[in-house]
Amino acid sequence: MSQQFDVVVIGGGPGGYVAAIRAAQLGFNTACVDAYKNPEGQPSLGGTCLNVGCIPSKALLQSSENFHAVQHDFAKHGITVDNAQIDVGTMIKRKSDIISKNANGIGFLFKKNKVANIHGLGALKGRQGEKWVIEVTDNGAVVDTLEATHVIVATGSSPRPLPGVTVDNVKVLDNEGALALSEVPKRLGVIGAGVIGLEMGSVWKRLGAEVTLLEAAPTFLGAADQQIAKEAFKTLTKDTGLDIQMGVKIGAITVGDEITVAYEKDGANQTLTVDKLIVSIGRVPNTAGLGAEAVGLQLDERGFVVVDDHCHANLPNVWAIGDVVRGPMLAHKASEEGVAVAERIAGQKPHVDFNTVPWVIYTSPEIAWVGKTEEQLKAEGVEYKKGTSSFVANGRALGLGHAQGTVKILADAKTDRILGLHMIGPMVSELVSEGVVAMEFKASSEDIGRIIHAHPSLSEVVHEAALAADKRALHG
Repeated sequence: MSQQFDVVVIGGGPGGYVAAIRAAQLGFNTACVDAYKNPEGQPSLGGTCLNVGCIPSKALLQSSENFHAVQHDFAKHGITVDNAQIDVGTMIKRKSDIISKNANGIGFLFKKNKVANIHGLGALKGRQGEKWVIEVTDNGAVVDTLEATHVIVATGSSPRPLPGVTVDNVKVLDNEGALALSEVPKRLGVIGAGVIGLEMGSVWKRLGAEVTLLEAAPTFLGAADQQIAKEAFKTLTKDTGLDIQMGVKIGAITVGDEITVAYEKDGANQTLTVDKLIVSIGRVPNTAGLGAEAVGLQLDERGFVVVDDHCHANLPNVWAIGDVVRGPMLAHKASEEGVAVAERIAGQKPHVDFNTVPWVIYTSPEIAWVGKTEEQLKAEGVEYKKGTSSFVANGRALGLGHAQGTVKILADAKTDRILGLHMIGPMVSELVSEGVVAMEFKASSEDIGRIIHAHPSLSEVVHEAALAADKRALHG
């Protein structure tokens, strides 16, 4: 006998579990089907983000930054530490404990909101009257059959494979392997200088590895505002010590006691020899095994579920959110889509504005932005003005010992409405939210300039950039 539900969510990542909780809050009998298992073979909610992505990477970044501070920054405060050592095993255990705490927290929220937590791989099998039939398998065996009026597909994404290269997470690593190394490699190679490559490269560089990143694109962080990207490149190569090679063409990769990567740059053939290699060249949607072809669920040429602006697929009462649909592959975007879909099922009219989705790269210094870049505005022929300010003289940044970076505000030349906020510096992952709120409420740069910002605080740099957009900066 099939279990009956109003809503079944397939996938328990930041999109899926949030969608399930919100649907349950709205009064729907809801189940969440998730297949992820941790390295110990136990079910663990939270998807890639919680288990092998956003959360564990930030834990390791913090550990590596602390170690770097002990070695290089504490002496400036009059604190002397001799012969500092890093215990990688303890660091990894701390990361794992954080994952477990968060995963257990999701389980608690499911119980609190009466969401049925079903472990296994969910697949659409067709319609039974007005209900969708979802078959749940685990290790190839059918463990459950569900029926639901509405289905939300939130199956997430997986690392994009590099043709001809096998990821074993021993020598050649994806994001999961990069987060679980048992010791610091002497030489680490990273293919891809995007978010994951930069963050993982930064972790192991601070812990003592020689790190080289090979990136096919000719432009560093092409999605970011290029003034900020250029400053980031200079800082990450000069201060962090990352060797970032842009515009390379990867050739043969040979894995033995050492790993050799043949590549071409500027017409010259070169070879990189490393002990470990991280492959980080993007992600692909998880639609295999979903039953899409059998039920007629439309996928595009790249494997994404085709949806409209409301995340509705081409089948009745089938929705899709997060990494498995168009738009940025960001956990917070997936969560907001999950909330919006649950509310649409309830007859509400929520919205998700992709132009106000914040982007963050958690390197040191951090990089964050929201809205249009200067390059995009030029390409679109939009008349704009800009204001910039630096952390160099900011009292709070100086006290923290991280007085480097820039904030840039872009505003419409005629209306002064904020079109973009771009920044590199300390804790800009938190500061960018001021730009998100301002843009959602259609604020002008003058609005930010006339809001009182606490002193001393890092947010004063945002304030000063807003004043600079109106050519009335006070400290620059």
